[in-house]
This record gives sequence, structure tokens and C-alpha cells, in this order.
Amino acid sequence: MRRVVVLDYGSGNIHSAAKALERAGAEVEVTADRAAAMEADGLVVPGVGAFKAVMDQLRAVRGDELVDRRLAGGRKVLGICVGMQVMFEHGVERGVDTEGLGEWPGTVTELPAEVLPHMGWNTVEAGEGSVLFDGIEDERFYFVHSFAAQEWLLDVIPPFPQPALTWAEHGGRFLAAVENGPLSATQFHPEKSGDAGIRLLSNWIRSLD
Repeated sequence: MRRVVVLDYGSGNIHSAAKALERAGAEVEVTADRAAAMEADGLVVPGVGAFKAVMDQLRAVRGDELVDRRLAGGRKVLGICVGMQVMFEHGVERGVDTEGLGEWPGTVTELPAEVLPHMGWNTVEAGEGSVLFDGIEDERFYFVHSFAAQEWLLDVIPPFPQPALTWAEHGGRFLAAVENGPLSATQFHPEKSGDAGIRLLSNWIRSLD
């Protein structure tokens, strides 16, 4: 059984994420302990609320260092919702530009939609070669957000594998999920997406080495 740490840095949805990961077959610990987070087979970074608040909370427990160090060693990390957004260089909300973790280039901005937040079930266009969406490409997933990454700027050069980019639409196209080496993330909430979300988490857990 794979050991997964859900990073406990004050985000509101950590326990529902932990329960979903347990249903998906992982041994789960909710903690901000650095040793546990580094030694786990997988690290999950959930997130709800504002980009700046999440970044402040992450830095307070040195979560930025944990994520960077794990990825540098090829150790897998999964971001969820704002936990995906903070993987980018910047987030702009209500005129406030906040520096993110910078694992991917680009800026998270407000969706160009008449109705915000984007709340509810939506289909996705799964990326070619996706591991996360294996067997669930046609399922619907649960979104709650007003901001997203709306373009992909990282140029991956062979022999490194191309990332699997999964898109969705609400007012315009945005990244619903990214799988890029050891770092994966979803803009939607797998833990609120029923059986399809559990299957996605199971796919990620099986990919842990």
C-alpha cells in the first residue's frame, strides 16, 4: 500500500481529500511534518480560497520548500484546485499579483465567463497519454473556482516526455489538469467527483514509485 501525505497547512478541504485517498487505496497521513512529507510515496497539496492566502499558509509551514525538494528528486506531488494554481509563477486576483511556487511558467487569472464561480459538474478533454484519466476520459468532474491557468507556456524538449494537458471550458478554455513528470494537478476536486474522482486518485496512487 502506497503511503501518501496530505499537506496540512491550514487549507479547508484536507480531511475530505484524505478520506477520498483512503477510499482510493492509499495509506494516508495528514501532517505538515517535513520528514513524513519527504519520505511518503506521494504528497498531495489541496487548496481552497484565495491564491494569496494559500501561498501565505504554504510558506508558513515551508511547504514551498517541500514541494520543490520533492520534485527535484523526482518524487511525486499532486495539487488540487488552488493547490494546482499555486504551481504556476503568478496568480492575479482582484488586482493583487501574488508570486506562486513557480514550478510551471504562467499566470492564473479570472475566467472570462458571465457566471462565476464555475461551480458544478463539467466534462474534460483528457490529454494524450494521460495516466490520471485512464478509463475515465468521458466522465464528469466537480469544479468550484473563478480563476484558472488558461494557457500552457512550458516548452518541454525531448528526451523529456511531453506533459499530458487536460482542458475544460467555462467562458473559455482552461487547464483542468496537468501531468508533467513527477508533478500532477487538477483544477477540479477529485474528492467531490464521486466514483470518477476516486478512480482518478487510484490511477495516481498506482503511478507512485
